[in-house]
Amino acid sequence: MKPPIFTTPEDGWFVRLTHRIGNYRSIGRGLLVCVTIALATTFIADHYGGPTLLYALLFGMSLHFLSEEGLCREGIEFAARTVLRLGVALLGARMTFEQVGELGIGPVLTVIGSVAIVILSGAVLARVMGLPRDLGFLTGGAVAICGASAALALSAVMPRHENSERNTILTVVGVTTLSTVAMVIYPLIAGVLELANTQAGIFLGGTIHDVAQVVGAGYMISEETGDVSTLVKLVRVAMLVPAVMVFMWLFRASRQEEGSAAKVPMLPGFLVGFVVLVVINSLGLIPESVNGGMSTLSRWCLVTAIAALGIKTSFQKLAVVGWKPVILMTLETFLLLAIVLGVVLFAGLGA
Repeated sequence: MKPPIFTTPEDGWFVRLTHRIGNYRSIGRGLLVCVTIALATTFIADHYGGPTLLYALLFGMSLHFLSEEGLCREGIEFAARTVLRLGVALLGARMTFEQVGELGIGPVLTVIGSVAIVILSGAVLARVMGLPRDLGFLTGGAVAICGASAALALSAVMPRHENSERNTILTVVGVTTLSTVAMVIYPLIAGVLELANTQAGIFLGGTIHDVAQVVGAGYMISEETGDVSTLVKLVRVAMLVPAVMVFMWLFRASRQEEGSAAKVPMLPGFLVGFVVLVVINSLGLIPESVNGGMSTLSRWCLVTAIAALGIKTSFQKLAVVGWKPVILMTLETFLLLAIVLGVVLFAGLGA
């Protein structure tokens, strides 16, 4: 059907405005559903404990039927893509170059090496287990960098196919669950091994997947351990930038073989935003109150986006995947644990 031809400027302006209002209204419906889930799950997590992102996923999946209905579909898509990218970009306000420098070269090199090894190993393990290479890269990146946030950011620049959203949901569920388990077990390991506060901070910050669980585990031991673990974790978050760049190059090359390289953006806006905010925050140009507000907004954006991804995924689709992806993420987690703990113990890092 051809678009209508407007005979007067007034007619064209009025119809365009009407259409735009209609688009905002259709986006608003689905977005409101996702925000409501985010509010509910945050309330539950704050008052009764547990991982907010996992709650948002499960609540969203229980409302899967909304993704098949026209009234909410556009808003859910908007939350799953635009709101997600805004949340990832705002993560840059949480760190500065000065924080990285305070750690010294040892922890930084440990983070860089462990991230690279785990991501590459994820791809190799996936092929050995008969899983897609894309899933191995995605789970490896999520485990190595910053859990659910990394999974969402990396999936945003990976090629889209029929299993893309399912793989993202699986990865988010897996790393969130493993991170929660690690938050409880890893401080016990640090205690048994009698690690010093700095050593324990490097160990926890270098191995636990999600930022919230790192903070919880670190301050569970001591204030010094909590500070060090948070800084190390922020260095891992910073690794998201080069990881996304490598993923774009890697999958752009794959698309060139398929003759569709134009589908992969050269430099996504959310990555630029992340880097710009790190630079601005490093220069001290963001007031503390504004910085806190941006961190809170980032958290809300990510929870809202997770709720949207949950709505778009059904339990039936997840059930047919099997246990191989779970085993893959568990092996990646053990590998990361072995690398970081080995460096801390045998290289005397942080002693």
